[in-house]
Amino acid sequence: MSLSGHVSAVNLSVQSSLFYSSRSPYAWRNNCCAHTLLFSQSLSRILSMPVSYVSRTGSLNMSPPLKRKQILILYHVVCIDYPRPELENTVNYLEAAYLSLTFRNSPRPSKPLKVVIAGAVFGRCGHEPVLLEGRDVLGGKVAAWKDEGGDWYETGLHIFFGAFPNMQNLFGELGISDRLQWKEHSMIFAMPNKPGEFSRFDFPEALPAPLNGILAILRNNDMLTWPEKVQFAIGLLPAILGGQSYVQAQDGITVKDWMRKQGVPDRVTDEVFIAMSKALNFINPEELSMQCILIALNRFLQEKHGSKMAFLDGNPPERLCMPIVDHIRSWGCIELNENGSLKGFVLTNGNFIHGDAYVFATPVDILKLLMPESWKEIPYFKKLEKLVGVPVINIHIWFDRKLKNTYDHLLFSRSPLLSVYADMSVTCKEYYDPNRSMLELVFAPAEEWISRSDEEIVEVTMKELAKLFPDEISADQSKAKIYKTVPGTEPCRPLQRSPVEGFYLAGDYTKQKYLASMEGAVLSGKLCAQAIAQDYELLLDTRERRKLVEV
Repeated sequence: MSLSGHVSAVNLSVQSSLFYSSRSPYAWRNNCCAHTLLFSQSLSRILSMPVSYVSRTGSLNMSPPLKRKQILILYHVVCIDYPRPELENTVNYLEAAYLSLTFRNSPRPSKPLKVVIAGAVFGRCGHEPVLLEGRDVLGGKVAAWKDEGGDWYETGLHIFFGAFPNMQNLFGELGISDRLQWKEHSMIFAMPNKPGEFSRFDFPEALPAPLNGILAILRNNDMLTWPEKVQFAIGLLPAILGGQSYVQAQDGITVKDWMRKQGVPDRVTDEVFIAMSKALNFINPEELSMQCILIALNRFLQEKHGSKMAFLDGNPPERLCMPIVDHIRSWGCIELNENGSLKGFVLTNGNFIHGDAYVFATPVDILKLLMPESWKEIPYFKKLEKLVGVPVINIHIWFDRKLKNTYDHLLFSRSPLLSVYADMSVTCKEYYDPNRSMLELVFAPAEEWISRSDEEIVEVTMKELAKLFPDEISADQSKAKIYKTVPGTEPCRPLQRSPVEGFYLAGDYTKQKYLASMEGAVLSGKLCAQAIAQDYELLLDTRERRKLVEV
């Protein structure tokens, strides 16, 4: 679900009678300085801000004459792109690159298989892929649409981490690594108790992991006290010493229960892990499996650039998906032979698609909806009942002026209703606007809101934004024109090879070492392709026997 609208941002608490913004130069810099509003868009020309002022009553006037008692405020905006971090020599990136290399260097089959994929893209491996898509836009969970006014709205706020080696490898293979806009290595949290203020965890570039992450935590004194930091560090020791086996064993306990079990104060959960839980899986710590948090912390603390973030420089269908596929068609249901074996896919237009192997790469809820009844009692598929999608609402709001209290970065709202947000007019080149802000916000958890009206959702969102922007947004005067990682789900995640001959699964919910994320989805596709390549002889033999029967 995605909402969009246009909002008038009204300043009700300026200290002087008038606010005046002069025409200000924009300049390009290779690094940033303190107290500077940053823009990630690389500009080679001079731009200027419109002259505007806001009176104490909240009425907006354009280009006023200078009067007495006005305060002149100059904004010097520095445009900056942070360099791409060195990821190619990390163990995880090399592992991801090697997996891709095995497909490219594998012997080409003399008799290629016809592989039918519903909902995703498949590496060729010398075989013939047939790609099916149920919608008229590319991208699945990273899809985006353009509205009648020409504005793009996306299905989610997508962040590309340095700890995503398969995703980074994919960008490299496609030759589009330059389409990622890397941000400074920081995590920035809003302060609910201090409206309009933010707290930062800054990772020093000079230090390796995990020292850069440890120092980032130690230097932040806004969110946790020193005793709380010590208690949290002691609580994490079993995870650090126990390694991957310990992490996997924590699937059956929630984040909140794990923290209490380890003697970590509840305030640590409230201050840090509510925001982190909602950012990772869109649910709260009392629901989220601790394994999910530990996997993320493991990546962020073990890889120097693991927590460094990048935004795509434009809309995902054109900037990411189009380089992968040329066209996608429709899909409908699964049809079986009389003996229960897979016969093919029946499309919504009535066409029948037959192949030698079939890959279902849709979200788990769609798979369960289209699954043949006779498969539902097979243990492999029956376990899928516990895997449930998380309702998430993505909201876009266009403002009639530039918001000042924001960053060129992803921001953790720490709001009870909003997960993360970003001013896309600053963070993304294609959406760049020097005069107006466009906030993209993730509304989560959204289970109790998903069925409510757009008006109700926008109204409560504006109330939350009034807390984040107390000097710029008035909630009462503004006008607005992934599977769920709960405890115990890890054993339910299916392998890519199903017990039905020739039928395979791909998706972030399938068995792989990353979270329910873009990275997990890409890795699952590689593992699925690997399984099909390993089953080549079996699938080819089945095809030849079928031909003999047909004759």
